[in-house]
Amino acid sequence: MKLRNRHLLLLWMLVCSGTTEAIEPISTSIAVGVAAALTGFLATHQNIFCYIRECCRPEWISFNRTGLQTDLENKLFGQHIASRIILKAVNGFMSNDNPKKPLVLSLHGWTGTGKNFVSKLIAENIYKEGMDSSFVHVFTSTLHFPHSSQNATYKSQLQQWIKGNVSNCERSMFIFDEMDKMHPGLIDSIKPYLDYYDKLDGVSYRKSMFIFLSNAGGESIIETALNFWIAGRDREEIELKDLEKALSLSVFNNDKSGFFHTSLIDKHLVDFFVPFLPLEQKHVEQCVMAEMKARELEPDRDVAEKVAGDLHYFPKSDRAFSTKGCKAIQSKLDYYL
Repeated sequence: MKLRNRHLLLLWMLVCSGTTEAIEPISTSIAVGVAAALTGFLATHQNIFCYIRECCRPEWISFNRTGLQTDLENKLFGQHIASRIILKAVNGFMSNDNPKKPLVLSLHGWTGTGKNFVSKLIAENIYKEGMDSSFVHVFTSTLHFPHSSQNATYKSQLQQWIKGNVSNCERSMFIFDEMDKMHPGLIDSIKPYLDYYDKLDGVSYRKSMFIFLSNAGGESIIETALNFWIAGRDREEIELKDLEKALSLSVFNNDKSGFFHTSLIDKHLVDFFVPFLPLEQKHVEQCVMAEMKARELEPDRDVAEKVAGDLHYFPKSDRAFSTKGCKAIQSKLDYYL
């Protein structure tokens, strides 16, 4: 900062502190004018700073409803229930300037069905920097909370991390991956932040978003999907009411899950349990075609069929559903290309 700017900063600090004697013989009115000018100077520099670097402002955080809808329609395959819930839930929450509580979504299903991918789509349509945003925070159970003996420490750290980040930006997003591998009881430490409070210790959490990802409950989802398939019914006939109650109960009673007997479920703080159905071969082929398009390659239906056909399906005799969904298609595609 140049010398003149340093003098302006000193004058501004003195006026703000009420110490006008120290700046005699300059009159108080002149000092106040200088302080006002300096305030504008600092505000301008703040605007410049936020122009080149991410800030918690609309330039960097702005929900694109059309973008999310388009992404869900064109990039997420075989998940008609999840797509509908996600779009309505996120749109309703982000359109509300005064939500009563944070949005809490719990995404369930077998690996490769799109849970992490949906989290990425949500982030990309809210934050300009997407998953790289400093306001998007990802916790992975096996990485961040590996030892059950450290549960008390993890609880304290988790509370501090969330409070600190929400204090920095109320439109923060927290993604908890591998909830089925989290130590039971740990997630209850953040229960107050998900509840109906205006503020806690001066901090409002109502505009934040919490997304939990878990394989827990996948068995009940698969059972329902298989029953529909065996009965010859179309998967699009499956509705949320066919899955939600059984899903929440199986998750709540799973003693190896981070949701085991959690107050988040008991106190109805999870807004939506979102089921992700097992994928059929045609959905895997769509994933392969989308991956080729993302790599700026000409989509090749023959290659897509070969990649999808090389994966494992169940039941073995009928090959109804993929065991890993779209999880392994990138490496498989590299092989066939």
